[in-house]
Amino acid sequence: MRKTLAALAVATLSVGAVHAADYAIDPTHTFVTFEIGHFGTSTNRGRFDKKEGTIQFDRAAKTGKVDITIDVASVNTGTAAFDKHLQSADLFDTAKHPKARFVSDKLVFNGDKVTEVQGQLTLMGKTQPVTLKASQFNCYDNPMLKREVCGGDFETTIDRTAFGINYGVDWGFPKNVRLVIQAEAVKQ
Repeated sequence: MRKTLAALAVATLSVGAVHAADYAIDPTHTFVTFEIGHFGTSTNRGRFDKKEGTIQFDRAAKTGKVDITIDVASVNTGTAAFDKHLQSADLFDTAKHPKARFVSDKLVFNGDKVTEVQGQLTLMGKTQPVTLKASQFNCYDNPMLKREVCGGDFETTIDRTAFGINYGVDWGFPKNVRLVIQAEAVKQ
């Protein structure tokens, strides 16, 4: 009986391992953008042009891991002077903290769809818990790449002061920043 249970456990683990897959972030279909209010009149927006990462995903077991690195110095608002200020010690201090990183080992599912990714965001050398809400999560067979691609739209709101980004708070700039991530990853 014990041998039968052990064989069943090994077979179950083997089947689960077959479903797990590694994916690489597709930088041409992945965008990390941010939005912050500007004196209550408009919204400043920007994006980070350079990002890379990997995802391990097991749809059957409803598990996964995410590891994404963002080159903060690649910030792009469409205005060179604003980009330079964002890179300065006033804000992102990219000379000291050139990278941000999001790491997760907790994917929340509703049926077959990922609805949340719970993890840790490291920015400016500080790490805080962050939950990304997912919408439009889907996997499809990419006709050009001839491989499976999974992705969706993810968003959260962070308190930037928790990461030490305090510039302008005394003048009335909001603490909260909305992060929007459109991500697609290609099965390896």
